[in-house]
Amino acid sequence: MKFVDEVSIHVQAGDGGNGCMSFRREKFIEKGGPNGGDGGDGGSIYLQANSNLNTLVDYRYTRRFQAQRGKNGGSSDCTGAKGEDLILPVPVGTTIIDANTQEIIGDLTTAGQRLLVAQGGWHGLGNTRFKSSTNRAPRQTTPGKPGEFRDLKLELKVLADVGLLGLPNSGKSTFIRSVSSAKPKIADYPFTTLVPNLGMVSIGRYKNFVIADIPGLIQGAAEGTGLGTRFLKHLTRTRLLLHIVDMAPLDGSDPAQAALIVLNELEKFSPSLMERDRWLVLNKADQLLEEEQAEIKQTIIKKLHWAGPLYMISALEREGTESLTQAIMRYLDERTLKIQEDSDYADYLKDLDLRIEHEARAHLQTLDDNRALRHNGVNSTNSSLNEIDDWDDDDNEDGPEIIYVR
Repeated sequence: MKFVDEVSIHVQAGDGGNGCMSFRREKFIEKGGPNGGDGGDGGSIYLQANSNLNTLVDYRYTRRFQAQRGKNGGSSDCTGAKGEDLILPVPVGTTIIDANTQEIIGDLTTAGQRLLVAQGGWHGLGNTRFKSSTNRAPRQTTPGKPGEFRDLKLELKVLADVGLLGLPNSGKSTFIRSVSSAKPKIADYPFTTLVPNLGMVSIGRYKNFVIADIPGLIQGAAEGTGLGTRFLKHLTRTRLLLHIVDMAPLDGSDPAQAALIVLNELEKFSPSLMERDRWLVLNKADQLLEEEQAEIKQTIIKKLHWAGPLYMISALEREGTESLTQAIMRYLDERTLKIQEDSDYADYLKDLDLRIEHEARAHLQTLDDNRALRHNGVNSTNSSLNEIDDWDDDDNEDGPEIIYVR
């Protein structure tokens, strides 16, 4: 199944049925009065969150949806049938945006949640509605109102408690593989992860959290280099970020400098996302001697001016991973409790989420605009933008799969 996290669709609600003009005609009854019925309401269109879906691929090619029209009224005071509502299932975590105004219409974050996106047209009135003591044979009717129509943009952001950050080949996929049942692709070349991978981490019998691995960032990602920062939006809903740093890179590069590259790209994508709680995780410690581990650790702390939580692990050998996941679970529990007890903290997190959402959307919209210019033959002033590989064009039939394993 192809992983599609952005689509544009057009929705058209059903028109209301027209009112009927009719007069009673029965044997032995003279001058029968009006008996034209009302039309039926047009069907509305709803989007509903479905926990069994994890991609928007169903809307990749079928992009126009129209609800049923209301039936016209009939004689003998018969009301027209109402048009059937159209319910479109989408994955949990889908944001619905008006494509013309960029207004956020709604956010479906819980299974079964339903959102009205196009209201059906109201029914027309039959001539029975207009009869009175002074107008006994009305010939007035009203037509049904047209249904609403909208161009929508659907954005899927995977729902995860913890998100992983890091350069390609820093060991993010190995980490999620070692602490959960997820089986993402692992190889000794960059960009083996092309789509977000989700895994459920169980702590004991009754506690668990979801962790998300996104494709690695490289220098210039905020301008579109490599896979760009399009997948960083999946981290905007997370509650904690784990910054995975390779302590023993194969190319001999400086781990501290590699960490700074990721932080710079993250800040360009959304400065507010830098305020999200973030832990530093130094990976591949098994490839170094204890003296080398301590030296690299101190260098990273100094260059990053790091004062937050720091863990040293080996995801491949599963050294230190258990204590890290237990610490994450404690943090998530304490965070939930603090939100319930401290209203100021809860308001701060709500404001932070809104700021991250707006900054991320503005950044991605800028990249989309620059991409549109390139497709129209206008060269961007930024050379790195011209090097973006349009790997996700609609003409590409072969795509990666999303993995979600409990």
